Amino acid sequence: MTPHLQVGLIGYGMAGEVFHAPLIAATPGLILHSVVERRTDRAALRYPAAKIVRHPEALFADPLIDLVVIATPNTSHFSLAQQALLAGKHVVVDKPFTVTSSEAQELIDLARRETRVLTVFHNRRWDGGFLTVRQILARELLGQLVSYEATFDRFRNYLKPNAWREEPLPGSGILYDLGAHLLDQALALFGWPEGVTAVLHHQRPQAQADDAFTVRLDYPGLEVTLAAGMLRRQPRPHFALHGTLGSYVKFGLDPQEAALKAGDIPDTPGWGMEPSTQWGKLDTQWAGLHVQGEIETLPGNYAAFYKNVAGAILFDEELAVTAVQARDVIRLLETAVQSHQQRRTLSG
Repeated sequence: MTPHLQVGLIGYGMAGEVFHAPLIAATPGLILHSVVERRTDRAALRYPAAKIVRHPEALFADPLIDLVVIATPNTSHFSLAQQALLAGKHVVVDKPFTVTSSEAQELIDLARRETRVLTVFHNRRWDGGFLTVRQILARELLGQLVSYEATFDRFRNYLKPNAWREEPLPGSGILYDLGAHLLDQALALFGWPEGVTAVLHHQRPQAQADDAFTVRLDYPGLEVTLAAGMLRRQPRPHFALHGTLGSYVKFGLDPQEAALKAGDIPDTPGWGMEPSTQWGKLDTQWAGLHVQGEIETLPGNYAAFYKNVAGAILFDEELAVTAVQARDVIRLLETAVQSHQQRRTLSG
């Protein structure tokens, strides 16, 4: 019999419904056993075999459940992950891992004591654009990289009613939301920076949490600029890389989120492929020749995250996203907030 894991999902808001549930259901070795919904039974419409429960404690007490996935507001990540680990469950936490790095470290220590797998859903490592950037850098197509810019720009000039991410809560705001993705990608590419400079903004009327930011990370010979904003009707390039031999510039965001929102099935033929209108432009020197043209974006693959989680639990495979890496994202978020508050560059 093929080994499998019974999964309990806490939360069926945007993160649970759009990202986690479809990816879990599409992953060999994972079975969506239960979903925690406080007031509705929406998950049952798409996943009729899943059990709907009202409280997380029902998952912790269920001996059939092997893996608990936490897709709830940021302030609840720590307590729910702690309870799940103490109940002997493996745990996936939606990003950001926790609100503070001290909470993250406490969960890391607990998972080690309980010998449970603990990881964080940094799915943007499997954006097609980011996978393409990694290949370009690995093949040194730009020579020595001197500038790396990555942005998440959107246009929504109003506040969503009852949206916890836009309330003045710990871990709310666009820095902890989209910034967590950009910082994780930068750490995956370049490691820990020597200096951090950040500016956060409240740009929309009545905004109570940051809705725009710019973070600069300093490395020897390299400046990394990460930014996001909600008032960008004309977005900046998603990626802009410049080196001693040339440049790579790409507009447009990964199509997987839109596909998941539309109800498409992950990891099917053509999944994660971008239209040619979004392919990045390369202008560089190669083998003594000046080369200009488009680079087809590699297919994105969010399903790879959960395939790796299943492999780590069932077959002791190495985790692609470790809890230590996710903790370092929180440390960098904290440093960015401190830089903004103190209006100065801080040592990494």
